[in-house]
Amino acid sequence: MTELRRGPVVPQVANLLRQRLHTGHWVPGDRLPNEVALAAEFGVGRSSVREAVRLLVQDGLLDVRHGSGTFVAEARPGTGDVRQLVRRARVLEVYEVRRALEVEAARLAAQRVRPEDVERLRATLAARQDHRDGDPAVFVDADLAFHRAIVELSGNALLLSLFGAAEPVLREILTDLVRHETGLPDSSPAHAALLDALARGDADAAVAATVANLEPVLRGIRSAVG
Repeated sequence: MTELRRGPVVPQVANLLRQRLHTGHWVPGDRLPNEVALAAEFGVGRSSVREAVRLLVQDGLLDVRHGSGTFVAEARPGTGDVRQLVRRARVLEVYEVRRALEVEAARLAAQRVRPEDVERLRATLAARQDHRDGDPAVFVDADLAFHRAIVELSGNALLLSLFGAAEPVLREILTDLVRHETGLPDSSPAHAALLDALARGDADAAVAATVANLEPVLRGIRSAVG
């Protein structure tokens, strides 16, 4: 049985299915195991598998043929660009939500942070920097740990819940970006500025640093979507 992380299940199942497609575990034309088999393998309910499959159908990666099953979509001329466009549109939606969420979290955290919290953030940021040139998945985990810590310091349970819901999708998006996109801006200075603003309790500077961190990537996604 595949062990999932704590948090929302559907994005994690969708990510596992995408990974199998990307690695060639299933190729175009292959029929996927049925919902019962996938649910048992992932340790989730059939409804979670069904919703995850629906997300991949939206991305053009799977075809559901009623009465026959779910199949890996055949590549057709021109579909690659369309799929990439749809995927980037979904990435844009997630990143827009992330920006709004983290801006407010940074503002609140600056008002509530304690000296011992700053030291913990400093160690978390150092771990992020240590992994910046290493394995993309490890780096993204370290990066998200830093941002999650700031959301936790906001003291707002709803913001933390929303971040937790978005985190599996963000992890997939960011890992894919770091692994495959060239010319990504180095956000290390913005991260350092954010930590400095929090240490000083400067809410306006914390907001500005958060925007400086997220906005360049967001602009790039918007440009790609057109």
